[in-house]
Order: sequence, then C-alpha cells, then structure tokens
Amino acid sequence: MADKYVDIDTLKHLLYDVHHLEELLERERFQDHDKESLDLFLDSTKSFADKELFPYIKEMDEQPAYHKDGGVIVHPQVKTMMEEGGELGFISGPFNYEDGGMQIPLIAQTASSYILDAANNHLPGYAGLTQGAAELIIHFANQELKDTYVPNMLAGKWGGTMCLTEPQAGSSLSDIVTKATPTDDGHYHISGQKIFISGGDNQFSENIVHLLLARIEGAPKGTKGISLFVVPKNRPDGKGGLVSNDVTTVADFQKMGQRGYCTTHLGFGDSEDCQGYLVGEANKGLSYMFLMMNAARIGVGRGASAIASAAYHASLQYANERPQGRKLTSDGTKNPEQKQSLIIEHADVRRMLLLQKAVVEGSMSLVLLAAKYYDLEVTARTPEEKNKYNTLLEMIIPVVKTYPSEAGSYAVNNGLQILGGYGFCSDFILQQYYRDIRISAIYEGTTGIQSQDLLGRKMTMGNGEGLQLLSAEIMQSIETASKHEALQPYANILGDKLKLTQKILETLMPHAMKGDYERFLADASVFMEFFSLIIIGWTWLDIATHAQVALTNGNGSFSDEFYQSKMATLDYFYSYELPKTAGQAEILMNASTVTIKKETEFIV
Repeated sequence: MADKYVDIDTLKHLLYDVHHLEELLERERFQDHDKESLDLFLDSTKSFADKELFPYIKEMDEQPAYHKDGGVIVHPQVKTMMEEGGELGFISGPFNYEDGGMQIPLIAQTASSYILDAANNHLPGYAGLTQGAAELIIHFANQELKDTYVPNMLAGKWGGTMCLTEPQAGSSLSDIVTKATPTDDGHYHISGQKIFISGGDNQFSENIVHLLLARIEGAPKGTKGISLFVVPKNRPDGKGGLVSNDVTTVADFQKMGQRGYCTTHLGFGDSEDCQGYLVGEANKGLSYMFLMMNAARIGVGRGASAIASAAYHASLQYANERPQGRKLTSDGTKNPEQKQSLIIEHADVRRMLLLQKAVVEGSMSLVLLAAKYYDLEVTARTPEEKNKYNTLLEMIIPVVKTYPSEAGSYAVNNGLQILGGYGFCSDFILQQYYRDIRISAIYEGTTGIQSQDLLGRKMTMGNGEGLQLLSAEIMQSIETASKHEALQPYANILGDKLKLTQKILETLMPHAMKGDYERFLADASVFMEFFSLIIIGWTWLDIATHAQVALTNGNGSFSDEFYQSKMATLDYFYSYELPKTAGQAEILMNASTVTIKKETEFIV
C-alpha cells in the first residue's frame, strides 16, 4: 500500500498562486476567511482523511455494500464520514450563514473534497450528494421544506440523493414515467422506480432525503413536463418523530469498482403511501435539477482526478523502489554485471509517470477553475459579470466532467502498467483504482452525452458568445506567457490550436445550419477529445507561467525542484499529448459518414 495519495503542496500552489484564492477573499461574502483559516481547514481535512479514510479503502473494496432485509448494509466508516464530516463542515461549508453554512469559497471546499476523494473514493459521495440535495432545497423549495430537512442534512444526520434514472429510460430523461398525483392535503402521491441511485440507503442514516424527478398527471410530454419533489425515506410525523414513507430499497447493485459506495434500486409507492413535496413550480424540475447536476459533474471530474492522483503516487513510489533491468551502454548492449536500475530510470516508465502527472495536475487545476468561476458568479458585482462567469462555467462543465474521467482512466491504466504483473494482482492497489475510476465516464451523463452537450449546445449558445468568452480567457493566458522567452513556443502552439478549433467549427456548422444534426454531432466525442486537450494545455500554460515567475524571481513558496517539475510536465504535455489534436482535427474535418446508420446495416 502506498503511503501518499495527494500532493498537498501542488494543491495549495494551484489554489493560492495559480487561481489567486486570496483575491476571492476580498469579496464581501468571503471576508470572514483568510489564508490561515483556509489552510487550517485543508490541513484538518488531510488529518481526517489520513486517519478515517485512506486506511479503509482496500477494506471497503473487499467488504462491499450489500442488500439485506430490505435495506443496504455499508461499511462502518460511512457513519464516521457523515457524522464527523458534518461536524467539520464537509457538507455545510459553502452554504450561507443563515442556512447553517460557513460561506467557505467553493474553490476551497473543492480542494478539501479533492483530498477526501483521493484518500478513499468510496466515502465522500455520501456527503457530496447530501450537499447537492440540500442545495436544491435551499435554492428552490419553500421555507417549510428548508426548515424540515436542511439542518439535519448539513449536520450529516440525514443523507441526500438525486433520483433521475429509471429502468426503461436510462439517460433519456424525457422518458421518465414516475408519477406524481396531487392530493387535497398539499402533497403528491409518488409511484415509480429509480435505478443507479448512489448513496440511496444505509443502516446508519436516520433518514435519506431523495430529490426526485417525476411527472404530474396531465403534464406535457418530454422534459417540459418533469417536476422535482422532495421524497424522504421517512417523513416527519408532526410529533417530532419519523414514519415510513413507503420508499423501498429493492436491491443494491454489485459493481466492478467503488464497491463501498452503495448504488441502489429504489421503489416508490408500492403500498400507495409515498408522499412527495413539490419543489418550486410544476414542470420546471429539470431546470432545477441542472443546478445539482452541474455540481455533481464537477464532483465526478474532481473524484476522477483524485483517483488518478492516488494511482500516480502509488505507481511513482513503486517506480522509485523497484529495481529491474539495466541501462543500455553506448554500443546498445547491457552489462549483466552492472547493478540493476530502478525502473524510474527507464525512459518509457518516465513517459508513463509524466503522463499521469500531466493528467492529474492539469485536471486538478481545471476542477478548481470551475469552482472559482462559480464563486465569481455568486459574488458578481454586476449582471454583466454574473453572466460572464456563468457562461464560462457552462462552457467548461462538459470538459470538467469528461477529461478527468477519460484521461484519468488512461492515466491509471499507465500506472498499472508500471507495476507490470504486480499491477494485475489484488495485493497492489492499482487494480482497484483502475476499477474505481471506470464509472466516472458514465456517472452524471456519459461521455457521449457530455460531448453532444459541448458541441451541440455550448459551442452554439448565444451565437458563439460562450466560445468567444472562453477564447478571450485563453488568449489572456497566452499573452501573459508570451512575456517569458522560455514559454513563447508553448504560447504560440496553444494559439494555433485555438485557430484550429475555429476551422473545425467552420467545417461542422454547415451541417447544423442545413438541419443535419445527426452528421453535425456524429463525431462529438472526437471533438470532446480535441477540445479537452486544448483546455488542459491552457491549464498547463498557466501553471508553467507561475512556475517560471517563481524560478526567475526566486521568491516562490516552494523549492526550485518543485517549479522545475511543473516546467518539465508542461514540456511533456505539449510534446506528447497536445499533438494528438492534429489527428483528431483530421477526423473531424473529413467527409466520412461511416458511423451514421444507413439503410443496409453493416455492423453485424
């Protein structure tokens, strides 16, 4: 078992130096916090993770959640995560004081959650979904629902979930059939089933508060007729107690990874006594749920990057300890009498380690950037500023969710490869990380769905306003980097890639303008790969710019070796990863329609 799962120095470097957290603290909402208090928060998170999360990750895989007697039995550390997590502010941190929160900047909360995810990715989801469900109630529900449910959720006494997926519908939310029937008492009778509900039940939570999408009888078809409801597992009885709300745990899915994080099949209203309480207005449920979905997508990207971080440190430790093979001599042979080399001395192993480092730290910075945009939107001083940061956040959300998930899996795969045969064995943790991260590309909208969102919605919204805003942000980074001679070649490359993006869109957009959306979106996943590499190239240019300033001025908070490692990783990314965009561009601009269904089926 490795003894390190996250680089705290890099995390704090990104927070304070790259993303300028202290500038956020000047805004009124965050003025009660300072660098020292947030450092203490992060250090407390690390101590908690070291003690209560990291030691149990392998055990939770070997002792997975399971269904028994109508409930789900989970590992005892779930209780610790919720109770102590509630006390330490892991759930309540970003909320307003008046709602029971601490008004911690989301970027700082995200850094804290990153530590938890890296330590043990089976546990933080219980708190994270509770936070998301509470946020929906606070934003859109009436005061009675807020008073009834939010305090116990923020304290970690009650859990929370989001219930979207149904057996017959999958990711197609327009096909939701869970029914809500109004009553004279002001609530609704809920009937239906939901599957793949993360954190849907456990033996330690007194109550689970489900945020559920359902269709009120007579509502319009499709997504326009979906409403959002609070549906607790147990409802208050008006006397200070709880009674069953006819929510049934049908099963717990047994999974290849994240086995300690329960995933349930829930039934609602089997005995016709399931009460749901409308959140906000009828038929606006999906628009409300997008708030939680966006937060959840940032959370998935954060979690994937964190798993990749733990895998990187495990494979790095192994590479520094494992002797195998010998260096080639000048004539291309090996001297068998020479002492074996550590595998970290081999060029191909170093390539795989640099790949992992580039993916982990690049995606870590991207996730923090998304949280920063959220903070800037929340604290915006003008409507124009609010719109700017909302638009920027919307633009990068698909990439924030997808790149860490897809590239993170690739990175962990390379980490496993470094261990060779041992990587395939259960005695070593890499195989578990490989299994754990695989779900990330499926959670909260698959890669295919995120890709269609990026190309089909985000690139076209506001007649290209979003891309213009994002491009301006990237160009600002390019201009700043170009002031440093060592970074000029990289800045020029990134600028050329932005131009290539425009060229690709000019090739694809005519299909959409002609109404041929199938052709327009046929290669959306390839476009996601292409654009993600450009976005991560941007994050690395920013990281390297700050590293270069520190090296030049000699006034950085970390060692020269620390900053030199950032410069080397930038070089790797621009030499090995970013060039892949050339091949992706060739695919995107060719005339092939091979993936589009024709009259004659040829996939047989």
